Amino acid sequence: MTKITFLHGARDRLQAVAAWLERASGEGRRVLVYVPAGDRRDHLDRLLWTQPATGFTPHCRAENDLAAETPIVFASGLDNPLHDECLLNLSDEVPSGFSRFEELIEIVSIEDADRLPGRERFRFYRERGYPLENRDISGGFR
Repeated sequence: MTKITFLHGARDRLQAVAAWLERASGEGRRVLVYVPAGDRRDHLDRLLWTQPATGFTPHCRAENDLAAETPIVFASGLDNPLHDECLLNLSDEVPSGFSRFEELIEIVSIEDADRLPGRERFRFYRERGYPLENRDISGGFR
């Protein structure tokens, strides 16, 4: 069963996602980032080129020839995922097919436009009996 982790309390969702992905990359994790909205994808892409300040977090889009070799891959759909290890959801909906992944990460900011859909997703997962971990990241990642 998919382990689901909610990281809540971020001041800026995309900044928190970039920080989490930097950390995951440093740990050698493979992450599929579900990001159907092009503007979010483009903003996150720019952040990962500048964070950390002395480098960048390796990533590419699922359509890229190097996607199978890249630890962090952006996907606008989940029909043919490259792996089933970790999915980071950057949509405001429950991603279709999330249960094929070992782990699902949901990062939620303090903004109502982000927090309220996040609560709905949390309720959806809880009602279906998924194991949930809930951590406050308002003070950053520890």
